[in-house]
Amino acid sequence: MSLRPWRDIARRKSRQIMVGSVPVGGDAPITVQTMTNTLTSDAKATIDQIRRCEEAGADIIRVSCPDVESTAAFKQIAKAARVPLVADIHFHYKRALEAADAGAACLRINPGNIGSSERVAEVVRAAKANGCAIRIGVNAGSLEKDLLEKYGEPCPEALVESALDHIRLLEEHDFREYKVAVKASDAFLAVAAYQQLAEAVDCPLHLGITEAGGLIGGTVKSAIGIGSLLWFGVGDTIRVSLSAEPEEEVRVGYEILKTLGLRTRGVRVVSCPSCARQGFDVIRTVQALEDALQHIKTPMSLSVLGCVVNGPGEARETDIGITGGGNGKHMVYLSGITDHTIADADMIAHVVALVEAKAAEIEAGSAVSMDTLHGKAA
Repeated sequence: MSLRPWRDIARRKSRQIMVGSVPVGGDAPITVQTMTNTLTSDAKATIDQIRRCEEAGADIIRVSCPDVESTAAFKQIAKAARVPLVADIHFHYKRALEAADAGAACLRINPGNIGSSERVAEVVRAAKANGCAIRIGVNAGSLEKDLLEKYGEPCPEALVESALDHIRLLEEHDFREYKVAVKASDAFLAVAAYQQLAEAVDCPLHLGITEAGGLIGGTVKSAIGIGSLLWFGVGDTIRVSLSAEPEEEVRVGYEILKTLGLRTRGVRVVSCPSCARQGFDVIRTVQALEDALQHIKTPMSLSVLGCVVNGPGEARETDIGITGGGNGKHMVYLSGITDHTIADADMIAHVVALVEAKAAEIEAGSAVSMDTLHGKAA
């Protein structure tokens, strides 16, 4: 039994599919996705952006393929990528065939929008031949005309009915390697649609609040919508949609998962909003540390508190902590215990060095643990 049952999240049981080498659904970790915004026909620019997203921790990256030039470049892009790529297809079924042959691990389509049953069958054949999964992407902004006439407006029932219609088209062709999204820019609408769909199907669900907004507004809206669903146990892979660089979407996605205890990656920073009691400039210090620690992938925690009111208590719960003190001397805590002081001028570089050392220690411990495990197994 968990020592902290109020933190437990019971994930919805879904069947697992593979997106390239990455499992989605079942008991697999919830994956973080993003989407490139370069011209796909510009392979170099797209690969450069993919590399930045990979460094930020993206598990899967989506690439739009609106034309022949894009699918022609996709083969080079897919070869260069270190993570599976999803080819984003709208209307033109031949782009799906080309992308599947060019190395896509997944095709993002709506089967009902690409034409006749014969065209759907062609896409399914290409997906099967190339080991591609398919993501059905229902969006409140592009619902089918007949559903809008039936329901009068985008609503949860309309999004779910659209998803089920598209699922039926795939299953009629004996294809079940699919995941589904029912996105909306209205967080209430999206959450309600996902909750209904989760009751109706057993496939993996791709979560997102579409057209969420800029970095701040979109982060808040996504955290509320995606976070609520994950807290309910719904969701197997996520994409935070921001009017910002795609690597920012990845970072926000991880912060949502870290807050819920569903994934751990990099440094989790606990910091105060600062006040007149602060012994150093907390806001600028945290900004500098977050920038300087982006290269750390090892899960750990760091508390940065401006004074001794809450500082010692927070430091007891983190791997490394720092609290503001008098005369420009600040207390450093290691594993919750007071260890030494540091001056203002040296603080950023010193904390970065401590975090890097802790990361190396954790990684070395993990390696020793694995060696011990293998030794016992032998």
